Amino acid sequence: MSFVNEKRIAALRAQMLATGTDLVVLGPSTHMVYMSGVDPHGDERAVMLLISQKHAGFLMPALNADSARNKTDLPFVTWVDADGPIAAFNTLIATCELPANPVIALDETMRADFALLVLDNVAHSARKFTNDTVGHLRAHKDEQEYDLLKASALLNDAAMQAGYDALKTGITELEVATVIRNHFKANGAQPIFVSVCFGENGAYPHHHTGATKLQNGDAVMIDIGARLNGYPSDMTRSGFFGEPTEKFTQVFNIVNEAVAKALAAAKPGVKACEVDRAARDHITQAGFGAYFLHRTGHGLGLDVHEPPYITGTSDVVLEEGMVFSIEPGIYLAKEFGVRQEEIVIMRSSGAEVLSDMPRDMVVKSA
Repeated sequence: MSFVNEKRIAALRAQMLATGTDLVVLGPSTHMVYMSGVDPHGDERAVMLLISQKHAGFLMPALNADSARNKTDLPFVTWVDADGPIAAFNTLIATCELPANPVIALDETMRADFALLVLDNVAHSARKFTNDTVGHLRAHKDEQEYDLLKASALLNDAAMQAGYDALKTGITELEVATVIRNHFKANGAQPIFVSVCFGENGAYPHHHTGATKLQNGDAVMIDIGARLNGYPSDMTRSGFFGEPTEKFTQVFNIVNEAVAKALAAAKPGVKACEVDRAARDHITQAGFGAYFLHRTGHGLGLDVHEPPYITGTSDVVLEEGMVFSIEPGIYLAKEFGVRQEEIVIMRSSGAEVLSDMPRDMVVKSA
């Protein structure tokens, strides 16, 4: 059985031609997983996937070759500690049949010593990162990836509901987080992050879940994600324990409306900054612009954070198949925070939300 994703390698080679790229070099990373299915042990031993128009293959430490072989049928050039990687790398480079003065796209997450190994041994090369090659491909999800992301999102819905169902007077943030983590694990997913925020802790966008106990009259914000079958989820929902206050209700409604504005703005051909502006302008016009402390969203795929980034300065044009978050928030120090987050995939008609959980305020009686 072949594990090579020939369709992705062919697509990458076409993109390399379109961008004038002669060689793509990937280290142990989600880029490597995307292109080959191989997720090798990463340490100081040089391991790389090289793809040119003539060849695709690995520089692989002999120590790890047998375990990696189970994931791919791409060829290996192996090396042992006693010899070092340079001779093996030069053998692999020769097989790639590069032109004079090649343009090399380096994995931006690669160790610096791996990158220098490449640059020191390929004469007269120009280099760039992978945003217009592998990054471009990864930004456009196919239907198989959509199915995996959708399944992960639906499990996240259930875990979120389990967290809110667990709310009761005196329970701690950590105890609610444990309920959520256990739900993920019981359904075959690996938790990535679980942020449970009671009361004024919600005013910190990246609050570290702790021992704070839930009391009547506390706002509640929960931001969670887990990896299911290789693909992550990410979602935030905000609610209230007890009778919501007038101010919380006001802020909640503003944030929810900002999500709706951004969703409506997100269409193929629109720049990412325009989606950010749609959410930000609404919050600003409501008088809370100074309390929207972060970008409107980030891409999601194999990584929880990847391009495209939905920021006020991004000129990236949104295209079909792109997956990203829309997550405006308002954070009021010493009071509470409200953030509502959806993951969407860009369709020809606009943004399709992956979650099936409503964005209604989650209210739990004290």
